[in-house]
Amino acid sequence: MSEIRDERILECLRRIREKGPKVRCCVVGTGHGGLAMAGHLGIMGFPVRLYNRTDENLHAVRWHRGIKITGAVEGFGPVDLATTSMAEAVAEADVIMVVVPATAHRFVAEQMAPCVRTGQIVVLNPGRTGGTLEFHRILRAGAVSKSVLLGETATFIYASRALSRSEARIFRIKNTVHFATLPAFWIPEVLPVLNQAFPQFAAGDNVLSTGMENIGAIFHPALTLLNAGWIETTRGDFDYYLGGVTSSVTRVLERLDKERVAVAGSLGIHTVSARDWLYLTYDSSGRDLCEAVQNTGSYRGIRAPQSIMHRYVTEDVPMSLVPLASIGNMLGVPVPTMEMVINLANMMHGKDYWAEGRTVERMGLAGMSVKAIRQLVVGIE
Repeated sequence: MSEIRDERILECLRRIREKGPKVRCCVVGTGHGGLAMAGHLGIMGFPVRLYNRTDENLHAVRWHRGIKITGAVEGFGPVDLATTSMAEAVAEADVIMVVVPATAHRFVAEQMAPCVRTGQIVVLNPGRTGGTLEFHRILRAGAVSKSVLLGETATFIYASRALSRSEARIFRIKNTVHFATLPAFWIPEVLPVLNQAFPQFAAGDNVLSTGMENIGAIFHPALTLLNAGWIETTRGDFDYYLGGVTSSVTRVLERLDKERVAVAGSLGIHTVSARDWLYLTYDSSGRDLCEAVQNTGSYRGIRAPQSIMHRYVTEDVPMSLVPLASIGNMLGVPVPTMEMVINLANMMHGKDYWAEGRTVERMGLAGMSVKAIRQLVVGIE
């Protein structure tokens, strides 16, 4: 039965590849990233449908019949349909790009479960840490028997901002973005389809590897919380990275980064340091992480959040730091700096991100050995 299923998927992928620029795309989400991706896909000539659960956010796109893009990409991207119906949005799609905060992945998976069909490609942009594992678990809980090709990127391909409900600015397209599927053996079949639009996508090892390459976990929560006074006084009126990353702040970020690398190592995953990631992604070099950040020209002009009640904390703590710390705790890897930042966020926000976050239980990893986890992501039954 597995061989028959795989043959059906391969046939679906062959048909999608043959479409070339006619590949039908659905973008889920109309935030900074969703508008940028939908507009760029439209500019490149791909048929695009756009989904958002709030109809108000779609009015301008419907009125203009597309999205204006400025910056690293210039042009107008047509959008064929903008809808609040998930079934309508994904019905004809070959590739579904999920571009929402990771805190919305559960909702999107629940809404998508009854609608998807065999051979459709669903990509979380990005998965943060454990995104595909949790998404897959929800699809299975929803009795999805169809063979959907589920994957994730390690980071979002653009540095972008929405300028209005129908306009986005792309500051930079990243050089390389690692991509993986669950299970990993589908990567060579799915990647050529995605590369038709995004040649920057490169093969990752598996979804453990992409999840551990979550640099947002290092840069976002601690940087925001450690600059809380400045953010609240100025309402974010400063360059977030170039102003907020100082030598003392960097020492905390480097400790966080060492713990991330250690958790990855406990799973047998090699991942690059944050400093090396800046060089690979933005060509930014430096003697240490602070200097590398200061040498990242693409960060110039990116303003700080206006409040610490921002996705850099509300998303990246429960969906990035909590899963990293949860895996570390299960495997006996000390993560004191991660725990400190999570607890600091709890105090500042009056929340319990440990309870809300993506734990090993929610990722379906609780009680599993390293061997069993690796077999799961590779696809050994």
